[in-house]
Amino acid sequence: MSSEKKKIKVAFPHMGTIYVAWSAALRKVGVEPFIPPYTSKKTLSLGTKNSPEAICLPYKLILGNFIEAIEGGADYVAMIASPGCCRLGEYGACINNALKDMGYHANYLELTLYDGIKGLYDFLVKVSGKKDYVLFTKAIILAIRKVFLLDDLQAKLSYCRAREVVYGDSEKAFKKALKIVDEAMNTRQMNKAKELAFAEMDKVKLDETRDVLHVDITGEIYLVCDRFSNQDIVKELGKMGVETRKSLTVSGFLKDAIIPKIFRKGETHLQRANRLAKPYLMRDIGGDALECVSDVAYADERGIDGIIHISPFTCMPEIMSQNIFPAMRENCDVPILPLIMDEQTGKAGYLTRLEAFVDLMRRRKRKNAMKNKKQLDSIK
Repeated sequence: MSSEKKKIKVAFPHMGTIYVAWSAALRKVGVEPFIPPYTSKKTLSLGTKNSPEAICLPYKLILGNFIEAIEGGADYVAMIASPGCCRLGEYGACINNALKDMGYHANYLELTLYDGIKGLYDFLVKVSGKKDYVLFTKAIILAIRKVFLLDDLQAKLSYCRAREVVYGDSEKAFKKALKIVDEAMNTRQMNKAKELAFAEMDKVKLDETRDVLHVDITGEIYLVCDRFSNQDIVKELGKMGVETRKSLTVSGFLKDAIIPKIFRKGETHLQRANRLAKPYLMRDIGGDALECVSDVAYADERGIDGIIHISPFTCMPEIMSQNIFPAMRENCDVPILPLIMDEQTGKAGYLTRLEAFVDLMRRRKRKNAMKNKKQLDSIK
């Protein structure tokens, strides 16, 4: 029998491609990451079956991820915790109790948000049993770099999808780029991975003359970032010739909550939210409501063709932000499509709403172009 100590397996819930970053940090400190199967209908079914009926969709999916992870052999399941009005602050205790009630005995860990680098360091101490400041610093920097690179690649994917000549080429290139980033484990490899990943995306043949719409996607951060829970809205819009920008991203959150001020560049999302949302919402009411209200004003400021607000059913902060949107129409001339998601959301009706919204934006864009042309002609 090998005398080598068995590595513990630690699992996090899925949220888009975030597993690439957290698994790298764990491997760096000598802990084995356990990546559960990507969120699926089975995951949703497991989570829904063991959740309170009125709880929101992210809770059900996270619980489903943990059930699959534990059944797959994970020793620890790790969950983020957050202060404030959002129910996210109660997720940890509720999920831990639910797992115990189901007879699962995996160890439960929490990573507290807004504790900055110290919170990440303390978490790595718990899972590894080590206290190596230099090693942990390298692991945290590696994870943060991967998060920013992944978000940049997602933006590149959205650009390419709306313009690709052969449908599906962008997705194939992105999967190759994702694998390249996943394998990088130090600074030199990350620099090379960035170069190779974007080179892979640049191979996609594009039609740069295509008339593309630009849409911002805002809402609850989990639904914005996770393709299963939002029914892959970025991909569906890409098929319709729409380039999307996610207003809420993990890298944006890191700038606000984790990265020290001296290392930040430019205005963070939260700083912009406090500036632009003030005429409509004076303070933070929990969740991502303040950011969502400001995102509408920001989209209008930049002349974006439209904005889509995605929220989980029963999410109170997002319900509040949706009720503020009508009051913004006097100052913000940008079409808004609210989408409320839960386990009952049907794909067909969802796509019909997207198609109608895209048609509305195209007609509006043509109308504005004709109006501007007439104004220019009259000046001449």
